[in-house]
Amino acid sequence: TPTSVNYHFTRQCNYKCGFCFHTAKTSFVLPLEEAKRGLAMLKEAGMEKINFSGGEPFLQDRGEFVGKLVQFCKQELELPSVSIVSNGSLIRKQWFEKYGEYLDILAISCDSFDEDVNILIGRRQGKKNHVENLHKLRQWCREYAVAFKINSVINRFNVEEDMNEQIKALNPVRWKVFQCLLIEGENSGEDALREAEKFVISDEDFDRFLDRHKDVSCLVPESNQKMRDSYLILDEYMRFLNCRNGRKEPSKSILDVGVEAAIKFSGFDEKMFLRRGGKYVWSKADMKLDW
Repeated sequence: TPTSVNYHFTRQCNYKCGFCFHTAKTSFVLPLEEAKRGLAMLKEAGMEKINFSGGEPFLQDRGEFVGKLVQFCKQELELPSVSIVSNGSLIRKQWFEKYGEYLDILAISCDSFDEDVNILIGRRQGKKNHVENLHKLRQWCREYAVAFKINSVINRFNVEEDMNEQIKALNPVRWKVFQCLLIEGENSGEDALREAEKFVISDEDFDRFLDRHKDVSCLVPESNQKMRDSYLILDEYMRFLNCRNGRKEPSKSILDVGVEAAIKFSGFDEKMFLRRGGKYVWSKADMKLDW
């Protein structure tokens, strides 16, 4: 059952994070109505949560594309949870005014609270300060009743950082902490657009980082093993991506063969999904949040 689905509808991005494992190999984006058709099929198959990701989801049509999908999923499909993962650099207050009521969770990627480290990683465009922007988005989420989440990729450049104070001040509902992951053909190997080897850390390094932050109540750690098998990922063609063998092997598109036939090739480990805490209170209607 595709209870929780991550739809990477675009691979285009305005940042150049060196460890990115979903890179700009195509510029394809499905027409809006086709994307809606696929989302309706997923709902029919049992989807309860959709997460829109990229690339950078706010690049397409200046955020209107993802806004319309968010509204469709909440208003038409009546999904319990609709979320977005973004680097936050292109989100405007007007977007919240128009679509905020339909969004349960906004996750912003932030790997460091040291702007020099963000620059080293590639999480920056022009002169915009990523950390300052993060605080602005936190405030908008409060104003428009959207649950705020932070995603961090722990890598060679930030593994020694102490983020306790900053995370507690921002007070996200969840702080997802990922171990830097190599995916052949994306950020590793001959046909890759990124070379992430220099970012990789050991399991021991990752455990030390987690131990340093064990008192942060919203911490949700995800090792490489948990990540690889426990996510249902749809690419820009609405194909499930199987990452079990260390590269992304696509199924046929759900638009062509249906959800049931395509999901058989996803490599999805439902037990690992549940073990890593993939199912949680994910509808803002059920969250006890201090907006």
